[in-house]
Amino acid sequence: MPKVLVVDDSLSVRKVVQRALESRRIEVLSAASGTEALEQIGREAPDLIVCDVIMPDMDGYQICDFVKKHPTLSHTPVLLISGIVNGTVLERAAKVRSDDVMRKPFAAEELLQRIESFLNAQSRTPSASPLPAAPATVTAPVERPAAPVERPAPVVDRPVVLESAAPSVDLKALLEGVAQLPGVSLTALIDREGALMEAAGGLLPEAALAGALATCLVDSTVGVGQALAQGRLQSVILEYDAGVVLLNAVGEGAMLAVVLGDPAVLGKVRYHVKKALPDLVRAV
Repeated sequence: MPKVLVVDDSLSVRKVVQRALESRRIEVLSAASGTEALEQIGREAPDLIVCDVIMPDMDGYQICDFVKKHPTLSHTPVLLISGIVNGTVLERAAKVRSDDVMRKPFAAEELLQRIESFLNAQSRTPSASPLPAAPATVTAPVERPAAPVERPAPVVDRPVVLESAAPSVDLKALLEGVAQLPGVSLTALIDREGALMEAAGGLLPEAALAGALATCLVDSTVGVGQALAQGRLQSVILEYDAGVVLLNAVGEGAMLAVVLGDPAVLGKVRYHVKKALPDLVRAV
């Protein structure tokens, strides 16, 4: 089973890519930072790397440069993704020997086509170093039975990939369960950058912008809690002329926004959200 490392500090991008690749029986590794990516590359030796250009600790060019200068992994294809693809980006990508550059946002099918073309090219290219390495390592005939043991490995790996997505948690259904409560007009799951991951109910025209602004608000509220030694942020309640917005933390990387037209149902909605929270955390 081919192994692809997805490096992006946006949880929503990582999830979209993960779902697309797992549908093609490709094992997916993920990293939210350059440091995590380097650890995964050294430990897992992925067959291909999809990496965002803009990262909090190091950029995609540095990660690509590391891979291409690596003594044993320099053949690994690196696909850079960027919100802006211009002459400067392409020139820097060429300097670090990136195999391709793709513009964000992208269609999942287009990404799959590019990834599969790289993986197919790799499988057709005879690898000179692994072939001699096998006899050198397996000098004793006793170790030959290990080869059949490795053949079922992809079969054993399959449940592992399914298990991460397989508690059958339907994110859309969870959000719809909250959206169907009386007085609720919208539920939306937002990642830590404010990007909309999933929504249910009536989608407001400026929902994406509201998500980004809500993330800024939550970040500053977290700072207040830390300064006052109040622990982790659980939720924020915003009251407006036309209703209430409830923002609830979903694990470390996401936030649930619930728009209520009737403030009287806030208690019931909060109770329902707390019950759904474990499943929401598993889903993201």
